[in-house]
Amino acid sequence: MSRRERRPVDIFNLSFLDVVSCGFGAIILLLVIVKVAEPRVIEQLAVDLSGLILRLEQELFTIRGDTVVLNRDLTERQEQLSVQREKLARLKGDLSSVRGQYQASKNNSEAQTVIEKQLASARQELSDEVKNMAGASYRRPKGSPIGGIPVDSEYIIFIIDTSGSMVQGAWPLVLQKVREVLSIYPRVKGIQVMNDMGDYMYSQYAGKWITDTPARRKAIIARLAGWVPFSNSSPVEGIEAAIRRFHTQNKRISLYVFGDDFASGTIQSVVDTVERLNRSNRSGQRRVRIHTVGFPVQFGFGKLPVSAVRYAALMRKLAEENGGSFVGLNNTRP
Repeated sequence: MSRRERRPVDIFNLSFLDVVSCGFGAIILLLVIVKVAEPRVIEQLAVDLSGLILRLEQELFTIRGDTVVLNRDLTERQEQLSVQREKLARLKGDLSSVRGQYQASKNNSEAQTVIEKQLASARQELSDEVKNMAGASYRRPKGSPIGGIPVDSEYIIFIIDTSGSMVQGAWPLVLQKVREVLSIYPRVKGIQVMNDMGDYMYSQYAGKWITDTPARRKAIIARLAGWVPFSNSSPVEGIEAAIRRFHTQNKRISLYVFGDDFASGTIQSVVDTVERLNRSNRSGQRRVRIHTVGFPVQFGFGKLPVSAVRYAALMRKLAEENGGSFVGLNNTRP
């Protein structure tokens, strides 16, 4: 029996070709699909990138604008800092000057003791004067001093510190002292009331004299009780304004300066300015007298403040050189 012969295998038969054709067809289809989708993807990416660039440019413009504003604010802050540093340098210079002026002075307790003794002496003189006036046969010589204060003036000007420390700490006493000053002048030709900045209590009488009448005196006290204009705690502006506006050769004028501290400026510069404005006449008398009163408002803070010492030194010097008197009070109670 003979073997059956195997039929030869043809690898390129119809089934094989079908498979290969299907594979190639699938590959071609994939390539067609990819080629069709690729432009859409690229287009979408281009759109997204354009939007991102626009947003980034807008943010860049915003940041640049903020940078300009911040640079401007920084420049302003630097200028303000420079101004404050200059002020600080001036204040340090003033402080150094004050310390130099009072380096050799007595301690605070001794200074207070001297002020209290002077006040007691002035009160005693005033008390004796009042007792003498009570006598029917006594007549006070015209122009003689009361309690050490000359009262020969025909016109009086009050220059009152209206700062917060005075208003809160001594205002009832201020009203009382104004009444007392008015009482030692039974009648004058004119009155004026200004604050330490040179502002008038009655704006309608700015630069003019207020006629002295009993009713006007009461009105001045009533108005003064609630009068609190701005103040820088320095009597310099008020003194200069009063002398410049009211001094004259044919009028006898007295300034009454009420205050508690001298916050800024140098003592010598104020003294020099007042001396230049308030010149002496041929007989050696100044155009106006300057009487000064120190209120111990600053003494209640536990130590003697430099500004209060500066005020006392300045007012004593002004009174001494301008024919007046300086009175330092030892309490703020009326």
